[in-house]
Amino acid sequence: MKKIVLLLGLLTGFSMVQAQLLKKLKDKVDKTVDKKVDDATNGKKDEKGSGGTSEGTGGTGGSSSAGPATMKTYSKYDFVPGEKIIVFEDFMQDKLGDFPDKWNTNSAGEVVTIEGKAGHWFKITQKGIFLPEFIDSLPENFTLEFDVVCDQLVGSWGLRTAFAEMADRNKLDYWQSDAKNFIEFHILPGGDGNGTSEVARKTAGVQQATNSNPTKQFLDASRPVHVAIWRQKERMRLYLNEEKAWDIPKAVSPDAKFNTLLFWVQLIDGDHHFMMTNLRLATGAPDTRNKILKESKWVTHGILFDVNSATIKPESYGTLKEMADVMKEYADLKVKIVGHTDADGSDAANLELSKKRAASVKESLAKVFGIDESRMETDGKGESEPIDKNDTPAGKANNRRVEFIKM
Repeated sequence: MKKIVLLLGLLTGFSMVQAQLLKKLKDKVDKTVDKKVDDATNGKKDEKGSGGTSEGTGGTGGSSSAGPATMKTYSKYDFVPGEKIIVFEDFMQDKLGDFPDKWNTNSAGEVVTIEGKAGHWFKITQKGIFLPEFIDSLPENFTLEFDVVCDQLVGSWGLRTAFAEMADRNKLDYWQSDAKNFIEFHILPGGDGNGTSEVARKTAGVQQATNSNPTKQFLDASRPVHVAIWRQKERMRLYLNEEKAWDIPKAVSPDAKFNTLLFWVQLIDGDHHFMMTNLRLATGAPDTRNKILKESKWVTHGILFDVNSATIKPESYGTLKEMADVMKEYADLKVKIVGHTDADGSDAANLELSKKRAASVKESLAKVFGIDESRMETDGKGESEPIDKNDTPAGKANNRRVEFIKM
């Protein structure tokens, strides 16, 4: 009996420790403990130095059978996110086990955590359609990003991401017939990276042929895939991690006015599911050259870091290359790189983190892209110069940024 009581006590104590660690991870109050938690959830060992562009750190997914993602693997990645983040959805405001508060569906899903991965994830538990109601306008230039995990890589089912121009956004069961224009990207994972992706379209009321391409990004069930979609008027591009899966110049009608983003799953094959998080919608087309040369400052949200870390994620490659190309073209251009954070955590910790992140960007531009270090200075402002409110997920995402200032 004493052994049972002791065991229950140990289990209770373990649950309390877990709860405390999750709270510290969310609030970022104790920097030292947070860093250890972040390293553990990202599968990292003790990090030496002050961060930087460690190529041993995975982008969004950690290690896989093919090894972790690195800057080198992203060497052909040209995705650059839009200038202003208008939506950031990480489901942290939703209670675990509940359907997300600001979403609509004709089916079922729930907010969950995933062992070994930080944050909350939206798990699709039944076939159906899932619509974030707070996205009701998608301009002619936008980018959409999210991370997705598939816990079963073999099957005929997949996750569909669609942009539609609908007369009635409540007609979830009949959205394809209701839509005047739509384009959807269908991702079908396959075992050993033998997956496929498809594109289906409807233009001015006319259904177009469906096309298919292979994809090798779904390597194991524990490795998230970073999905990035880029619309530039008629042109649409889809990236799965570093792979450009689609680049269609005349993908959509130039006058298509998308007012709906939806995800849908046509079939759930047994106890197998998709889970997603970090949905980020940004507007505007990147204009690096004009911003830095004529306005003397380029603000970007496309350089991403591991949580509470100065380690740059490899999907930042396209944004870094944008800046490097301008600096190579204008050999006399010198810049100050300034890091900024949101207001979560202490002022002192955020200030130090912002300085380390700016230093990591400088190091990456020098080592990866060959920019002379003497042309770059760094600084960090922490949370002291917000450009948006810190009381919404999108506002916080806008405040987490890197600025390049012409000197």
